[in-house]
Amino acid sequence: MIPAIETAPAMLLLWTAVGYLLGSIPFGMVLAKLMGLGNLRDIGSGNIGATNVLRTGNKAAAFLTLVLDGGKGAAALILARVFAGEDAAQLAGFAAFLGHCYPVWLGFRGGKGVATFFGLMFALYWPLGLICGAIWLSVAFIFRYSSLAALVSAAISPVAVLLIGRPDAALLCLGLVALIYLRHGANIQRLIAGNEPKIGKSKATDSAKVE
Repeated sequence: MIPAIETAPAMLLLWTAVGYLLGSIPFGMVLAKLMGLGNLRDIGSGNIGATNVLRTGNKAAAFLTLVLDGGKGAAALILARVFAGEDAAQLAGFAAFLGHCYPVWLGFRGGKGVATFFGLMFALYWPLGLICGAIWLSVAFIFRYSSLAALVSAAISPVAVLLIGRPDAALLCLGLVALIYLRHGANIQRLIAGNEPKIGKSKATDSAKVE
């Protein structure tokens, strides 16, 4: 369920801190400011992710936010893997996800973590990333709910790691699933109530898509 603990405790703490700091970089807000798009807190859902950046009308900024939010999770995990080990890598990856969702610079009010989740899945083990991505695309295509696609894809990940022979990553995936469901609480309520906006329907208050 977890990787073998082989890295010294001090190094594990170091890479946890590095992961959190990388994950807490609010690329959406940085790009919005650099490109003169305004304060994301005053736009749409007020979230810092790619969907809210897209509400500014700048597709390039939204795409860059999506890539960078995914990339920072992947970078944290890969760097820790290269310079320490798999135990440090998984801790750094989880810390990066925490950093994105709860960045200290923004009063612990961050994004929903979906882009960072996919970055982590591909960096952890690329077949796992492909599986999660395929599930997201399938659910989104059939039901037209981006939030539902993210929730289902995340929920499948702990099972997928067992099936593809990476049981050491199961606990990491379970932790990520718990945080994703926590961050999507409002979306889950709207899905149950039947008033969650579908993909392609733009609403100023919609926070349902990938943040």
